[in-house]
Amino acid sequence: MSENHLPPEALDHWADALREHFDLSAEDVPISLILNLAKDVANGVARPAAPFSAFVAGLVAGRRGGSPEDIRSAVADVAKLAGEWQG
Repeated sequence: MSENHLPPEALDHWADALREHFDLSAEDVPISLILNLAKDVANGVARPAAPFSAFVAGLVAGRRGGSPEDIRSAVADVAKLAGEWQG
């Protein structure tokens, strides 16, 4: 397996490292929610838009207060836009 194609558990280890380093809870870093957002944007807009859109969702969530509900709401807003995207 190349360095660019890690096993799925590598994501869990990376998430654990980020949570520990930045003192975050699992609720602060909803992996499946973010991955689903990336999938929705990649399919509805364009693949390169996925990481950028995830960043924007995080920025918006932070500006709204950064709570788990703020995260879910921002992700839902971005996913809705992607679903409606006519490009």
